[in-house]
Amino acid sequence: MSERPTHGRIIALDVGNKRIGVAMCDPDRIIASGQPTLPAQPTDKAYAQLLHMITEHEVVEVVIGLPLTLRGEVGAQAKAVQAFSRGLEKRTKIPITLYDERFTSVEAERSLEAMGIKKSKHRDHVDELAAILILQDYMSSIAPPRPRYHDPDHDDWE
Repeated sequence: MSERPTHGRIIALDVGNKRIGVAMCDPDRIIASGQPTLPAQPTDKAYAQLLHMITEHEVVEVVIGLPLTLRGEVGAQAKAVQAFSRGLEKRTKIPITLYDERFTSVEAERSLEAMGIKKSKHRDHVDELAAILILQDYMSSIAPPRPRYHDPDHDDWE
């Protein structure tokens, strides 16, 4: 695994047993946008589709949501995601980061409800939205601190 690049596209994955939610950011890492959800099976086909996207969009890093238990432990689903990550790592040289994604699917479901999307349509969007949330959270965690505004006319503000 190589060192983490500070510029360039990042792709985020919400890996499930049936589907893989995908999100990608722009090269300046400002906006995360959803990509088409991929079937998780057969795994070799999923890897091939992801590698095509990585190459086509010049992705420099992959972030995979790690679904830890509420206690922060590695359960069955997290082990499956770790295995998927190892398989992808064998097929690419770009860095892969496992990122704690607890509550992203719940947050995605709540967001879809708030947008007025019918429950019957949630499955079509929840994986993509979860991947977007993973990517946005990850980008926030690695971004340099933003400079604080200082108004010289109001030194008493702080």
